[in-house]
Amino acid sequence: MKAIMIVYNQAHTEKIDYLLDQNEIRGYTKWNDVVGRGSESGEPRLGTHTWPEMNSATLAIAEDDKVAPLLAKLKKLDSFNTEVGLRAFVWEVLQSL
Repeated sequence: MKAIMIVYNQAHTEKIDYLLDQNEIRGYTKWNDVVGRGSESGEPRLGTHTWPEMNSATLAIAEDDKVAPLLAKLKKLDSFNTEVGLRAFVWEVLQSL
């Protein structure tokens, strides 16, 4: 199993939820009002007067075979408008209860 951390501008919220459903990834935890700045490009999302936009983050747990198709769809979503912002990170789930 894999853990997929998706950090995205809140404008993508409904699209991320749809992609998880479409890829039959049921288990996830979501955090709203996440602040930060990308390491490569993009404007900060800090919820302040100067940088008012905010991010959300979703941590999804999925079977290995569902990761690549989800990442491909996330990459396509990000390519439509790179300024909105979306990043995904994957790591191995060694144990779970």
